[in-house]
Amino acid sequence: MAADTNSADTNSADTDSADTTRADAAPTARTATGRPSGNARAVLIYVESRWVWYRRNWRATAVSAFVLPVLFLLSMGFGLGSQIAPDQLPGGLTYPQFLAPALLVVMGLQAVVNESTYQVIDVFKWSKRHHAVVASPITPAQVFLGTMLWNALLVLMAGAFFLVSATLFGALTTPAAALAVPVSVLTSTAYSAPITAFSATRDKADSFSTVFRLVVMPMTLFTGAFFPVEQLPDWLLPLVWIAPTWHGVELARGAAFGGLGALAALGHVAFLVAVLAVGTLIGTRVYRRRLVP
Repeated sequence: MAADTNSADTNSADTDSADTTRADAAPTARTATGRPSGNARAVLIYVESRWVWYRRNWRATAVSAFVLPVLFLLSMGFGLGSQIAPDQLPGGLTYPQFLAPALLVVMGLQAVVNESTYQVIDVFKWSKRHHAVVASPITPAQVFLGTMLWNALLVLMAGAFFLVSATLFGALTTPAAALAVPVSVLTSTAYSAPITAFSATRDKADSFSTVFRLVVMPMTLFTGAFFPVEQLPDWLLPLVWIAPTWHGVELARGAAFGGLGALAALGHVAFLVAVLAVGTLIGTRVYRRRLVP
């Protein structure tokens, strides 16, 4: 009888020990599931996946994102610019100085145009990588936000390289010119958000040529990057004023060389933030509709 009592006590002790072990292990099991702990972490996980890919394939875009803008500055700024007198430009700037901040913004747009068009239709229609991502705890909205953050990082890297190059060539001569880089990031992301949302609605890439002709090229050529917008016809100016590129160019030049009032700068920033917010709102809804069955 005493042996049975001892055995029962032993079994009870073992049971209590097992329960205690399971209770101690439970928090560890919950924190080791690999699930993102919040919205910011999920977005960063997605960005990390893009960074892992980019580290191995950066050479594919190195020329277009890093080398081409510098060559463009040398050919247009110092080549064509040698034929343009400073008194023909606002503020008495030389043409390389006039062009460099604007070129930083324009090339930022060029850096994300492929990411906002063909890459988007690829992950939805061809490779379907986004479908694999949302099979994890990452939501469609977080995928869109991660895409925007990744585009911003691409522009930041390309802009920093261009800033150093333009400074070495004497096109950017003031420390405040560094502010043109975040301006380029904001402008490019504001441009990228609605274009990405549009691309996510497409099942074919044939409409992208229209986007390039009617959106990308006009915002590159006719928004004050290469010549003052005052030289354009008056009826065209309202179209210029609604283009994110014009606001970015004005901000970048104002940051690099001054001459832009605080109220005007605030207005440019507010416009770009508004475009980014609307594009993000539409984009997250489109991504949710395309990725949630």
